[in-house]
Amino acid sequence: MPVAAPNSLLITEVAGQSVADLAQRFGTPLFVYDAQVIAERIADLAAFDTVRYAQKASSNLAILDLVRRHGAVVDAVSAGEIQRALAAGFKAGFDEPPQIVYTADIFDRETLDLVAEKQIPVNCGSPDMIDQYGERCPGRGITLRINPGFGHGHSQKTNTGGQQSKHGIWHTQLADCVERAAKYKCPIAGLHMHIGSGTDLEHLSQVCGAMEAAAASVGPSIHSISAGGGLPTPYREGDQRVDLAAYFELWNGVRDRLAGKFGHRVSLEIEPGRYLSAESGSLIAEIRAVKQMGDNLFYVLDAGFNNLARPILYGSYHPMSISHKTGVGNPAPRTQQVIVGGP
Repeated sequence: MPVAAPNSLLITEVAGQSVADLAQRFGTPLFVYDAQVIAERIADLAAFDTVRYAQKASSNLAILDLVRRHGAVVDAVSAGEIQRALAAGFKAGFDEPPQIVYTADIFDRETLDLVAEKQIPVNCGSPDMIDQYGERCPGRGITLRINPGFGHGHSQKTNTGGQQSKHGIWHTQLADCVERAAKYKCPIAGLHMHIGSGTDLEHLSQVCGAMEAAAASVGPSIHSISAGGGLPTPYREGDQRVDLAAYFELWNGVRDRLAGKFGHRVSLEIEPGRYLSAESGSLIAEIRAVKQMGDNLFYVLDAGFNNLARPILYGSYHPMSISHKTGVGNPAPRTQQVIVGGP
């Protein structure tokens, strides 16, 4: 299975562009994204019928536009994200597959108004959402996000399944939700499961069995299933990449068995977020002070956790490199232990 390449301590370019030139032209802190990497990650998932980008990973309009031009569609978790998707060229409506889907555990009032007005398909993450949507938009199809009763992620804070997570409809409440949807004549057209971010193939594969059982209990109104996201992104040298071919075969088997049971085609969707965007992005910051504090040497940057929140929120590791202001440097630099901090 492929593994992550070692991180270079000293670099001169990001996405084929000179780091020194980028910093001089645009200033720092500066985010730079490599469009080719995003395109490659979308292509990695071409076996799935639909690639739906979870834009919470990075909702930059240029990235959304790039994702759209490479054939992916988009997920939104707020009214603001719906508006960003529309601004990037995605279309509202109930196309197959829908270009924008609202996935959340609640409707705030603004978002309920927006999905009703713009005809944005909804993936309901709570029983209350079914009632609120059904009263407002009776007869419209919905999908349900199910919490299968277990979860896994690279951090407990990114574990979005099980009883410690507020995400999704608890699996034992599915029958009640079917009745709620029927009350408003809202067909349940699909199911979605997502157990966490940065999990592994073993845990991801457990979702398949839970999805198959849930979809079978709902019945032939199901026309699509979503494997969710959570595909791991390598950050450290030697981190393994998930075996996408094996993962697809697991889900394809579920899809085929459900299609045979229902007597019609079932579409298979995947919802990557960080998997598409993380490896493409770099944050360029300038060392503005070097401070010796007792035994510790600090490099103090003009970027902090207000620019990159993942380490402070999740304890996440991100590799770092040095780029000389002149664009050149010692090819075999002396190394030393430092603490890197923001302003």
